[in-house]
Amino acid sequence: MTLNLCVLTPNRIVWDSEVKEIILSTNSGQIGVLPNHAPIATAVDIGILRIRLNDQWLTMALMGGFARIGNNKITILVNDAEKSSDIDPEEAQQTLEIAEANLTKAEGKRQLIEANLSLRRARTRVEAINMLAQ
Repeated sequence: MTLNLCVLTPNRIVWDSEVKEIILSTNSGQIGVLPNHAPIATAVDIGILRIRLNDQWLTMALMGGFARIGNNKITILVNDAEKSSDIDPEEAQQTLEIAEANLTKAEGKRQLIEANLSLRRARTRVEAINMLAQ
């Protein structure tokens, strides 16, 4: 038995096919979803989506949004998403270093919040690449 997974951003469909299992980062922690999962709607955190196709695991960096699970269909609506195979490792590492530098330079609440969000996004992209290499 499989699940139909659809990952959408405002601009494109990132993923739309059958999967065996997913592990999703939510605002209250990670959840694993197998076929016949109880219906749920949840907020999606900035984090990694792990997707199992048969015996292979793929990863995707998600940038926050919402997910709806029910009737073996998972719809994930996020601000942005990148498959780990589409992320340039050098660019991701540079972005992480810039985000870390911006955090140390941040002044005031707004700059601090924006710098922290940028750092979380950059770390997630790097983490997605590192999970792929394992």
